Amino acid sequence: MKKLFAVAAGAGALALGLAAPASAADLAARPYTKAPPPMVATIYDWSGFYIGVNGGYGSSHTCADVVAVGVVPVVPAAAEGCHNATGGTAGGQIGYRWQSANWVFGVEGQGNWADFTGSNIGLFTGADNRSRIDSFGLITGQVGYAWNNVLLYVKGGAAVVGDRFDTYIPPGFIGAGTLLASARDTRWGGTVGAGIEFGFASNWSVGFEYDHIFLGHHDAVFTTPAAGVFGTARIGQDVDMGLVRVNYRWGGPVVAKY
Repeated sequence: MKKLFAVAAGAGALALGLAAPASAADLAARPYTKAPPPMVATIYDWSGFYIGVNGGYGSSHTCADVVAVGVVPVVPAAAEGCHNATGGTAGGQIGYRWQSANWVFGVEGQGNWADFTGSNIGLFTGADNRSRIDSFGLITGQVGYAWNNVLLYVKGGAAVVGDRFDTYIPPGFIGAGTLLASARDTRWGGTVGAGIEFGFASNWSVGFEYDHIFLGHHDAVFTTPAAGVFGTARIGQDVDMGLVRVNYRWGGPVVAKY
């Protein structure tokens, strides 16, 4: 009987030993997962030439002092008063930008048609004094900082403005509205501004810009329709405007892998 149990125990051990390797071989193989492709990020590059259009609204603050009636000096100069000349403007710009890290530098030329008009009744002459800015140009440098496709910048440089000043017989008088004299000037000054621009496609951007033009004081000689000298006024002006701009740039985004 003891021999019988010993034989049975040995047979069981042999069966366990043979079964162990078979169970390990039957385990499922670990599945292979392919590594994901490297991430790709598009970094907006503001470098390159660009051309665009703009439009908006502006206001010119104009003050005048009479310094001569005809050719006779007025001493001291007599205050004629101030007014705001407001209206719309539209034009275009062309420029070049280059980007270094997040910093963006540029130069730009801009030319606009304008219709900034306003008037006041003169404190000294009692005449209906009207002004109109019908055009202006800006030549500026830019410095900006970019957050990918968002660019914030400041600008500054030279400005030139086409001005017209007219004096009429005021309302309530015989001949009201009749032109008495006019002066037309091309005035140079300075400009500063700031803007924000958004790149909404690889070559297109849209933005908003504020500009201020300093024109200082300038003596304007008024002549009658018959070309006679009516008088001289010392005119001071500055201009504020807000513009919406759309630009197309030659260039495109830089694709960086990391």
